[in-house]
Amino acid sequence: MNLGKPENLKLSATVNSFRILETIARLGPGTTAKDITDTLSMPPTTAYRLLNALVGDEFLVRTPDLRGFTLGHAVTGFISAGALPSIPTAARNLLEEFRGQTRFAVHLVTFQMSSIKIADSDPDHPPRSEAEMMRYLHASAAGKLFLSTRENPTAALPENLLKKLTPKTITDVKSLQSDLEQINKRDYAIQLDELEEGRCCLAVPIATPGSPPGGALCLGGTSERLDAIRAHLTSAQQAAARLAPLLF
Repeated sequence: MNLGKPENLKLSATVNSFRILETIARLGPGTTAKDITDTLSMPPTTAYRLLNALVGDEFLVRTPDLRGFTLGHAVTGFISAGALPSIPTAARNLLEEFRGQTRFAVHLVTFQMSSIKIADSDPDHPPRSEAEMMRYLHASAAGKLFLSTRENPTAALPENLLKKLTPKTITDVKSLQSDLEQINKRDYAIQLDELEEGRCCLAVPIATPGSPPGGALCLGGTSERLDAIRAHLTSAQQAAARLAPLLF
């Protein structure tokens, strides 16, 4: 590898920055620049330059005595975004009870600041398009339900683009906005062949009274079973109402 090339210098700085963050996470608050240079055998000039940059970007903060460093809120944001939400036992039991009442897949989805996450997937019917569901919010029932709660829905979409995943995926902003308005009126969302051909999903909001939804209870299956899935709407809404105080 030729480290003299600009792209390689950037790669080296990125790798060393992650090594510094890992070291401070392991050594704990108050880790000093000398601790970094000794642990990583890193030149002091490199360590100081990267430490200052990490502080400037709020990945690190200085300790009150200004002698050491600790992890900043930018790092804790990554950790919380990547961690699976904790599901109380009572909520898990309720989910299992509801799953026993339907032959369809039942998933618990939680809403993050700008995304959604499957917090508890049906072990008997694992989601087939989990990555696409979380990335392309405009194409899934849970994603559209999440977008319908946002003041500026398109701001939560990747680069404000509506990617076409199937022939039925909504790719027009006005059409999506119209769909989101209907979701708000009826208080549930449906996708039919939009995320994956031959698959459909119903998503009902999970919310405590007076608060915006913190997640969704989703029922999924094959597209020809949509009417059968719709027949579970009332029971799904009742289950969501029971889940809300256990989760949020």
